[in-house]
Amino acid sequence: MKQQKQQFMSILNRKPIVLIIVTILGLFSTVNAQQALTKGQSLSAKEQSIIDISALTAKGDLEKLKTALRRGLEANLTINEIKEVLVHLYAYCGFPRSIRGLQTFMEVLEERKAEGITDSIGNNISPITQTTPKYQRGKNILEVLTQTPQSDTLTGYAAFAPTIDTFLKEHLFADIFERDILTYTERELVTISVIASIGQAEPMLRSHLTICLRIGLTPEQLQQFISLIQSNLGKNEADSAQIVLDEVLATYKNK
Repeated sequence: MKQQKQQFMSILNRKPIVLIIVTILGLFSTVNAQQALTKGQSLSAKEQSIIDISALTAKGDLEKLKTALRRGLEANLTINEIKEVLVHLYAYCGFPRSIRGLQTFMEVLEERKAEGITDSIGNNISPITQTTPKYQRGKNILEVLTQTPQSDTLTGYAAFAPTIDTFLKEHLFADIFERDILTYTERELVTISVIASIGQAEPMLRSHLTICLRIGLTPEQLQQFISLIQSNLGKNEADSAQIVLDEVLATYKNK
């Protein structure tokens, strides 16, 4: 104890006490800043569960999906939020996968109820009261997501088959994205998870990964998304998604 006191007095003699306090506070500040940065660069438990549930539903791995659904509820996703995830993904992988996901979720809820677990239902969807035509509403939402004005002149596949452009804007971006149970960020996590799972849809994955960056997801979070795809689906799906992500990040960095 005497030796420690002598060492402490020696430090005080070498440095003014104010400087020592400032140094200590600076160290704490640095640690706190690093912790905040790390936290900000990580997907939340709820976001990770959204990715897991979406990927496994799209792939049709119902046994693993059951585990992911349980984890999602334990991560404080509400019943209505998970239902909305399973409804949203139908637009990207079809009714059969979506309905099987919903049926599997019903089984999980019944099992948990039998175990005496009461899960939170959560908020109900708010009614859509806008009177603007759905095509324009969908176009407006697409502009928000892409941060790019949408031309009135159709090109590419939209010009080739204008009906798909109508469905895309009126149904996907108005009927679905306009619903308020999930945020735009959460809906994009569902979207990229499904697209990475079905494969052979690189142009669409590229577009939605770019949207993810524009609405605030970080490169670190998208890299974590790739890791979750590998954990849930395997190396092939993760490698394919990684190639697209690398291209997106390289392009985005140079803008």
